[in-house]
Amino acid sequence: MTPRRELTVLVAADLISNLGSRISVVAIPWLVLETTGSPTRMGVVAAAETLPYLLSSALGTPWADRIGLRRTSILADAGSAALMVAVALTPWLGFPTLVALVAVVGALRGVGDRVKHVMFRPAAEAAGVPLIRLTSVYDGLGRLVTLLGAGLGGLLVWWFGLTRALLIDAASFAVCALLVGLLLRPPAPAAPSAPQSYLRSLAGGFRHLGRDRTLLSMLLVISALNMVVNASVAVHIPLWVADALRSPAGLGLLLGAFSAGALLGNLLFSVYGPRLPRYLTFVLGAAVGGAPRLLVLALSDELAVVLAVTFVSGIGIAAVNPLLGVAIYERVPPGLQTRVIGLAGSLAFAGLPLGALLGGWSVTALGLDAALLAMAAFCLVVTLLPLLPALRPAARPDGAVPRRRSHPLRG
Repeated sequence: MTPRRELTVLVAADLISNLGSRISVVAIPWLVLETTGSPTRMGVVAAAETLPYLLSSALGTPWADRIGLRRTSILADAGSAALMVAVALTPWLGFPTLVALVAVVGALRGVGDRVKHVMFRPAAEAAGVPLIRLTSVYDGLGRLVTLLGAGLGGLLVWWFGLTRALLIDAASFAVCALLVGLLLRPPAPAAPSAPQSYLRSLAGGFRHLGRDRTLLSMLLVISALNMVVNASVAVHIPLWVADALRSPAGLGLLLGAFSAGALLGNLLFSVYGPRLPRYLTFVLGAAVGGAPRLLVLALSDELAVVLAVTFVSGIGIAAVNPLLGVAIYERVPPGLQTRVIGLAGSLAFAGLPLGALLGGWSVTALGLDAALLAMAAFCLVVTLLPLLPALRPAARPDGAVPRRRSHPLRG
């Protein structure tokens, strides 16, 4: 198989795995609702998957380096498939068992997702594909999978029933394991020169990320954006729609406008991204993708205006994740990438669970308009922090001076 086909297989396997995760987000809470009738338990089972996902993304990567990235990916997907079959076929085991199974699936998904992302760089280099183009195309496809996955999960439950929907979900993980196991032989990234203990290996990732202030500031920006976006999706936008439009259809329009803008932005960035100054583009994309969509909700009740600004914000946000991906691949030595990518994923997603809580608290304490203005101000300040001189890109922290044409964040 040619290197380009191997890269295509790797990306396809990762997207199929993500699609399975999106289906689970719908199917498993529905299973809890059918078997217990408790909204509280629905929240518990969702948290039982999210927290292990975040923890394993950061803490499981030293073991992945020892086991091997490809082998870890296969084991994680095969394990997820087996556990989803157990969830589908043994609902009679009770709620505590379901929570335990879902928690293990979350832990497997966390480390499985991270190791696939580490394999992207050597596969792209072997195929001669620019990293910035790969990360942009992957981000766009990932957004499309996220957009379609939840809807597909609901349709599968409706068409085939809950048990079969969960078995189809399990099959998606099995397909991913087979693709990687049978068709993929990517060049392995460099490993550390000598074996290290688990704690020393993990500490090496923390140290490297802590020394790279530029990369750390980018991650904090994305974590803040995720927090604000989750607050707006969970609380602010539904309340604005209820007050201004009094129709739930408006919620779908606003979320669809942002997704459509992001997909268009990914397409544009895939074409023009390699020519743009990366660091400045990251800052501008974060600034456009965050605060404006909150400000317009606070300042306008006109749906057309809100939709237009939301669409533009989606275009802006499309540059952020691909540029972070390129920064990690190019600023982190290959032997540390598994650990740093794992830590970066956990830090980037850390704002998600806090977002919904903060959204509800802010509206209760300040009212909707004031909460939106406060969140917009916070978002603007955080997204402009990378412009501080101390946080601008310099030579990579491993001491290498990048070549001019391949500087990780030129401009």
